[in-house]
Amino acid sequence: MSEPVRLLYSDAKEFVYIVESIAVLLEEAAFNITNEGLKLRAIDSSRSALIDLFMPREAFEEYPSEVPEEIRVGVNFSDLKKILKRVKKGDRIALEVAEGKLKVKLIGKATRAVILPIIDVPVEQLPTPKVVFTVTAKVASDALREAMKDADVIADSVKFEAKEDGLYITASSDRGDLEVKFERDSEAMFEYDLKEPASARYSLDYLVDIVSKAYRVSDIAVIEFATGKPISLTFEIPMGGKLTYYIAPMLD
Repeated sequence: MSEPVRLLYSDAKEFVYIVESIAVLLEEAAFNITNEGLKLRAIDSSRSALIDLFMPREAFEEYPSEVPEEIRVGVNFSDLKKILKRVKKGDRIALEVAEGKLKVKLIGKATRAVILPIIDVPVEQLPTPKVVFTVTAKVASDALREAMKDADVIADSVKFEAKEDGLYITASSDRGDLEVKFERDSEAMFEYDLKEPASARYSLDYLVDIVSKAYRVSDIAVIEFATGKPISLTFEIPMGGKLTYYIAPMLD
């Protein structure tokens, strides 16, 4: 690759939120620069949670006009996060790939540039989980964050239950009981599609970390699940992008 491949994103803070939302589950992974846009799909070390990121080329201020061959950019998220902590409000961020290096430029009043080595991340074919969801709920992401934090005080897992009148999130242990209800027509519920009632339990280890970071990516969280099946949480990114998590259920 002779000429550097350059991506410019106009809102560095938003890019930080996306990276932090990935880093809660992954130590390292590879971004893929493709003709369609920037992609990342990876599974956590316990193989219980999968992340799927897509940022279309239209979301970027600058993007290669043509990507004849997919470019893999393996990164250590701990190192990347340290750089991104220096982002200031109003900064833009440029990613330049050349000769096995990733140059991260933070463009504000001055331009700061840090070069990271591109690491070798094993290629793993990870198909999208084939789950027939029976419930789709679009809820306020900050309200979902509060529900997860409340549940975390009570228990180690949380139950999602979809009924005709709304979505119930419950947690129970010897420390107490919690119920949070997103009513079908409440201001925190934007859309509710119930094909059939459903319930499933999930670990709060994943949900608290994910939602506490990803709620900043989007005001709306799209929740999809079915009885005893993985849950899907999607946070939309401007211009048609999205950050989706799939989390395996726990056995009751």
